[in-house]
Parts: sequence; structure tokens; C-alpha cells
Amino acid sequence: MSKAERTRQFIIEKTATLFNSQGYAVTSLSDITALTGLTKGSIYGNFSNKDEVVTEVFKYNASKLLKEIDAAIVEKQSPYEQLLAIVNFYRTIGQKPFIVGGCPLINAATEADDNLAFLQPAVQASFLFWHKKVVDILKRGEVSQHFKSGLDAEMYSSTFIILIEGGILLSRSLKQSVQLDIALDRILKIIEDEIRK
Repeated sequence: MSKAERTRQFIIEKTATLFNSQGYAVTSLSDITALTGLTKGSIYGNFSNKDEVVTEVFKYNASKLLKEIDAAIVEKQSPYEQLLAIVNFYRTIGQKPFIVGGCPLINAATEADDNLAFLQPAVQASFLFWHKKVVDILKRGEVSQHFKSGLDAEMYSSTFIILIEGGILLSRSLKQSVQLDIALDRILKIIEDEIRK
């Protein structure tokens, strides 16, 4: 890494939690300089504008989350165990130290929809990446005959993501875990009743 690349990465990593917990729109350049100890000139020497900082920090936060999900999945052998690993990952998401401020995907999706249209492509790409990962697990499970044949993998993947993100949103809003637990229990029931052979 060049010095410029190291500085850029430092800015991204140092501000990642701040953006996710405080919000992408309201986090100011002054907040960034105060946290990093760098000047405004140094920030703009590494990023063309605040929009680029926001986009790169979101990509970093989303990538961190998706890598953690990957790590939980890769330990499991069968597609069935991998689906359960996703559920278990979200069952303990509140204990993950990198999720300060909540799920980076839903946080950024809300802001991108309301205030930060430039962020929408990056948010969409992250959701689609996650969606495809679940689709791939379902299709592998069908081929290996762990799962029933003729599954609508696209529909089930979307359903799981909707339930998880909705559960997280309600649980955070109401400051209790029961809503996410209900969503995850529903996913488990779908897996057992509709997907598993």
C-alpha cells in the first residue's frame, strides 16, 4: 500500500463506526477531522468529496458484515447447516462488537432512500450480493438433495432477508430482541417445513 492508500484506509476504518452509529448524512467533515486528527485538506486530498467518503465507508461496513456471515457459513459442511448458521449469526448479532449502531445495510438503505440517493447503488449491490449467497446455498442444497426439488430460491432468499432486516429494525426501535427472535424462528420453520427434505 502506498502512503496515500494507507491514509485513505485509515480514514475509512477510523470513521466506520461513527458513520454507522451517528448516521451517514449527519456525520460532518468536522466530525471526520476530529476523529482522525487529519485536516480537511488531507481528507479531500484522499477523497473527491464527502459523498465518496460516505460511499467507501458504507462499502467497508457492509463488507465487514458480509465477511462475518461468510465466516459463519464456511465452517459448515451441508447447505442445511449453512442456512442454520445464518440464523444463528443473526441470533447473536447484538453481541458482535463491529455492529455498533445496528445493521449497516438497513442503516444505509434508510438514509439512501431518504437523503443520500448517490448511496443507493452501493446499498443495492450489497443486498444483491447477500441475496445471491442465500440463493446459491438453496440451489446447492437442491442439487445435493438436502432440500426439496423445485424450490423458488429467489423467493426464499428474499423472504429471509426481509424477515431478518425487518426483525432487526423492530428490535432496535423497541429496544428488545423478541421481534428479531420471532423473525428468525419463522425462518427456521420455513427451512424445516418447506425447504428441508
